[in-house]
Amino acid sequence: MTQAAAFATSLVEQFIQKIEQKTAVIGVVGLGYVGLPLAVEKAKAGFNVIGFDVQASKVEMVNQGINYIGDVVDDDLREIVERKKLRATSDYSFINEVDAVAICVPTPLDTYQQPDTSYVESSAREVAKYLHPGMLVVLESTTYPGTTEELLKPILEESGLVCGKEFFLAYSPERVDPGNKQFNTKNTPKVVGGVTPDCTKVAASMYRAVLDSDVHEVSSPAVAELEKIYENTFRHINIALANEMAILCNKMGINVWEMIDAAKTKPYGFMAFYPGPGLGGHCIPIDPFYLTWKAREYNYHTRLIELAGEINRSMPEFVTERAANLLNQDGKPLKGSTIHLLGVAYKKDIDDIRESPVLHIIDILEERGAHVVYSDPHVLSFKRHGKEYESVDLTEETLKKADLVVITTDHTAFDYDFIGRTAYAVLDTRNALKNAVKPKRYEIL
Repeated sequence: MTQAAAFATSLVEQFIQKIEQKTAVIGVVGLGYVGLPLAVEKAKAGFNVIGFDVQASKVEMVNQGINYIGDVVDDDLREIVERKKLRATSDYSFINEVDAVAICVPTPLDTYQQPDTSYVESSAREVAKYLHPGMLVVLESTTYPGTTEELLKPILEESGLVCGKEFFLAYSPERVDPGNKQFNTKNTPKVVGGVTPDCTKVAASMYRAVLDSDVHEVSSPAVAELEKIYENTFRHINIALANEMAILCNKMGINVWEMIDAAKTKPYGFMAFYPGPGLGGHCIPIDPFYLTWKAREYNYHTRLIELAGEINRSMPEFVTERAANLLNQDGKPLKGSTIHLLGVAYKKDIDDIRESPVLHIIDILEERGAHVVYSDPHVLSFKRHGKEYESVDLTEETLKKADLVVITTDHTAFDYDFIGRTAYAVLDTRNALKNAVKPKRYEIL
């Protein structure tokens, strides 16, 4: 064994020993929907954790034990902060103190539907300044295949350290489903792919010490990067199929939800996906387009993915047309009518409005002269295009004042029998009134 190989082996053994003895200090860069739950789970597992974020407000809230993420239990955060197992900072020099760091920063698309890796790059450069021998760096942000090895590795090696020999680098995609009551950060299986076998080994050892789930090792970061995009592309395409069926079923006079429920009685070869007003969130509307962008490098056009995107992006317009048609049944124009939207979050029982299709529905309705109000118990206010919106109480007065109520997010907190009894006309994009009282005018998507 060469001296370099022996040194690398020694660093692997030292890292795993620190993990097993819970003496390793773990850093998490980015304290958002992915990073904060991960930091909390690592601290709960017995590790000392340092969270890094450029937003001073998040740093202050974490250090005060104040939770701002729905998937984190308030008492868990408060307890680990009081026990000094978790602290937050905007000072990246504290990377000097950590044995491993997970990068969990946003990877949005730019105006040209191309990946914006600026947050990943800036985080990597900050880490590189304080990278030290034996340290593990894991990227968790969703991105295109090749990012870890083509982008992160060269930046980190500017430190003078060699990947796989003096420091370890891996990719392990986040699997966060906000509001999911069954699966969370701790019990969702983890995929890990390192630049070298040693990189995979040390990264997997860290996750196995933290999670109550399987850690699945793959041969490279690129495999792990692609499988994450494939997961979300699978959903993206199947939701597009459900949305297209909704459009067709409307023309045919068939209940799309009844049809899908019938199809899912087949015990094999079918998985139920349902239509809606469009796609939202930080993953499904965005991730597939990392792949379409990367595919161009190989002179390949991902036609199915892009067509699915067109269908899903068209749904807010379809909902608006359906609203106009429903108003027309009573001789009312869309212009000047009051439209009451129930829910602006992109999915039920969460406060996340990122990429929410409801925002686009609001834009279209207002462009066409409608007066829009909304109710959402999870999103009390928001700002869009410089305009402030505030949730109104869901009362008999507000429902009766509306010319049309549109159920855009099926929050559990809504009293659907009350809505059905009180509202005159309802367009239900979520099949929320399936088992509730129906109003005089009622249509599903």
